[in-house]
Amino acid sequence: MAKVLIYTAQNCSYCRAAKDLLKARGVEFEEILLESDQQWDELIARSGMKTVPQIFYNDSLIGGFTDLASLDKKTGLSTLRGT
Repeated sequence: MAKVLIYTAQNCSYCRAAKDLLKARGVEFEEILLESDQQWDELIARSGMKTVPQIFYNDSLIGGFTDLASLDKKTGLSTLRGT
């Protein structure tokens, strides 16, 4: 089964926007709220990015909110729902 994973931080408006968009399109996701330096280091090692949100589909990096919104315009996020 396809898995969407989103790394977020507290009080991040782009993180909220990404989660709201995923919910609006019926995409189930797992959230990892970054609360420690170790978690941030893991995200940076995995994505090469130091910003949030960072969204993954299975093991592929989608990117941040802007990338997710661009994908939404193209597909309505149907690829993330598996439809």
